Formats: sequence, C-alpha cells, structure tokens
Amino acid sequence: MEITKICCIGAGYVGGPTMAVIAQKCPHIQVTVVDLNEQRIKDWNDPDTNNIPIYEPGLSEIVAEARGRNLFFSTEVEKAIDEAQVIFISVNTPTKTYGKGKGMAADLKYIELCARQIAKVAKENKIVVEKSTLPVRTAEAIKSILDNTGNGVQFQILSNPEFLAEGTAVTDLLNPDRILIGGDTTPEGEAAINALVNVYANWVSKDKILTTNVWSSELSKLTANAFLAQRISSINAMSELCEKTGADVNEVAKAIGMDTRIGPKFLKASVGFGGSCFQKDILNLVYIAKSYGLNEVADYWEQVIIMNDHQKRRFSNKIVQTLYNTVADKKITFLGWAFKKDTNDTRESAAIYVADDLINEQAKISVYDPKVSRNKMLADLNYLESRSVEENNNAILAFDNPYDACKGSHAISILTEWDEFVAYDWQKIYDSMHKPAFLFDGRNILNAKEVEAIGFVYKGIGS
Repeated sequence: MEITKICCIGAGYVGGPTMAVIAQKCPHIQVTVVDLNEQRIKDWNDPDTNNIPIYEPGLSEIVAEARGRNLFFSTEVEKAIDEAQVIFISVNTPTKTYGKGKGMAADLKYIELCARQIAKVAKENKIVVEKSTLPVRTAEAIKSILDNTGNGVQFQILSNPEFLAEGTAVTDLLNPDRILIGGDTTPEGEAAINALVNVYANWVSKDKILTTNVWSSELSKLTANAFLAQRISSINAMSELCEKTGADVNEVAKAIGMDTRIGPKFLKASVGFGGSCFQKDILNLVYIAKSYGLNEVADYWEQVIIMNDHQKRRFSNKIVQTLYNTVADKKITFLGWAFKKDTNDTRESAAIYVADDLINEQAKISVYDPKVSRNKMLADLNYLESRSVEENNNAILAFDNPYDACKGSHAISILTEWDEFVAYDWQKIYDSMHKPAFLFDGRNILNAKEVEAIGFVYKGIGS
C-alpha cells in the first residue's frame, strides 16, 4: 500500500511540527492537519510564517516551504478523515482532574472522541496511528470503538510515539535517534506497519526504524520519559547534598557523566523539570503500576515527581530565606518563563510554581521572556487558582527587555536557560538594582565567579 494522503487530528506541539516535516520530506503525500480550534488553524495559515502558533527553531521555514503545496491546515475534520488513508491522532491526553484515577491517570476522552468520529466518517479501510502519548493497551480500546461503531470497514491501529524535545523538535524530526512503530503481528498489521515505515524511509535510514508489537511501543514512550525525568531528579537530589557538604554539583555531574555507563546528558542540576510530558507520563506510569497491584514499582516512580516538586519549593524558599526571610513588597525579576529555552511552551514550567510561592509571600514579580507573553503568564497563574485573577494581575509585570525588568529589583532568578542571558551586560544590570543585589541561577548557566566579582550575591543550584 502506497500512502498518498495523510490526515492528522490535532494541530498542537506534536501534530504541527511532525506533519510539517513529513510534508517537506514527502512532497508526493498530501498532508492535512485538522483541529476544531479555529484560531489555532488561522495562526497556522498566517501568511507570515513567523507568526505560527508554535515557536521551534527552523519550523517556520519548513512550514513556508510545504504549506499550500502539500501541507494544509483546516477545520474540516470529517472531510480530511474521509479522504485520508492514514489518520494520525495527536490530541491532548492530560492527567485526569476528576473521577477514578484523578491526579494520575491519563484522560482519554479526546482520544475516544477522535475514534468515534473516525468510525462515523470512514467509508474505506484506514490506518489509524496513535501519535499522542497513551497508556499501554489504549490501542485495544480504540480498535474496539472503531470495529463496533463503524461502517464495517477495516482499521489497523499503529502506535508511533513521538520522541521530540521541545526547542530541538525540528532537529529531532529530521535526524531522529529512532522511529518506533508498533502494530499487530497479523499480515494486515504488518502491511500497515510497512506502509508507515515507507513514509519515514523517505528521509530516515531503515536501520533507525524499529518495529514492535503495539503494547511495547505504547509503553516505550512512557518508559523513555520516566528514565529522562529520573536522571534530572537524581542530580537535583544530589544538588541539595552538595549545598550542605561544600561539593559543587556541576563538578559532580561532570565527573559521573564521563563514565560511559552513565553519560553526560540530563545531568544538569536545575530548579526542576517542566513541560507537558514528564510529570504527566510518570503519573500515568504510577497509576498503571498501581492498577496492577505493583505498589513498589509505583512508589519508585512517584518519588521522581516528589523530588521535582521539592526542588521547586526549595528554590523559592531559598530566595525568601536569603532575602532576610521576607520578600513582601520586594521586586523579584524572573529571567525566563518558558519551561526550557527555544520554545514558547510554559506547561508545568518551574517559573509558574516559584512565582506562585513568592506571590503568596507578597513579592512583586517582574518577568522577561523573549517568547512568552504576559497574558500567557497570567493564564498559567490563574490556572492554579491560588488567588483571584485581580491579585495575580497586580502581582506580575512583563517587560520587553531584560534591563527594564531588572531595574530596581532586589533579586534576579534565572528560570529558563535562554542563550541570550549569558551575553547580557551584567555590570549594567547590577548597577541598576537595589543593594545588596542577589542572583539566583536556577539553571546554572552563569559563571559564578564572574558575577560575584561584579558584586552580586550569587546563589546557584548546588553551590
């Protein structure tokens, strides 16, 4: 089976970039990305591709090349489903906020809605691809819905999880470590797997395309995120011990990272991990383990989340304690609000929780982030429901440049590792601040000795 038409349901952080790269690398395939959010689709279709809704280095150029040729963004969901041979499901799977599994299990209501819509519309055999991160055996539920509520056509369900890191998503798509495709071991399932393999083979070497059964593919995604988050929590746990003993966590990380069995990646101490995936996926893994009665397994992975939450609280407590145990009416500047550099995604960003703690202590927060608007910052704080909208509005200010954000501040907290922060005129910033001027480097990106020589009271993670 040769694929000539693909539909992706969901124009978010996964669906948009993934389909843009497929369209660029496969000009013979028509790729249509659909979403019910009219404003999001309008933004994807903006004539100025620099205004597309997701910021990723290199993405706007790829969209500009393929859009209108074989890449299309539309709200006509049923039309795209009807025409496509392959349908990717790339919708949100947040942690449940209600009912059984509240606070841990993945909320699959959007997945089910997609499956029911596909079943209603499809008049010909389809390949349905799970692109969203899902609990193991979700494909079984999708297939049951499709087979029992459809029009008698045949569906093959594949699992094709994404392994993208925000900020490097385009690079990850163009040069992936691996492409993972899981499906049934029946002749029909293997034919569907091969059809999707051939799509990726347009630019990915086949020795990097791994095929498995569908359950292994689903669980591999959760496992990968859990292992990466575990490394971050592990080095952050050591950062606290370093602070007590006089060791330097950066030196410890370098020493252990040179061990080839460990390696250097994901060993940078910080104020904690954020993003849409790590916490959500680990909580999902914890819930799955508990549902099978594997309580020791669940407790082990839950500790990764506990350590991450502790690190964020510890950082905000350090700010209060260092500023003479009160930040009331003091201006604290945040450099960075996005959960990591090179993205405008703020989901589960450490900055949100540190700000929440400091606002509870009646601090005044000023923020500079090159890609995040004040409206987004306020939306993040309001989502926590810690205070009224008016209180948040009065507590936080956003600035268009870092020097204005820092002027008159009592302290600066670096909460995103944007490259530009390193190149600032730190002497100029120091001269504009209240004295003593405190610098809390939550991402360990500045040279401590250099900023201390200027006059800052420096507090880094693990220092």
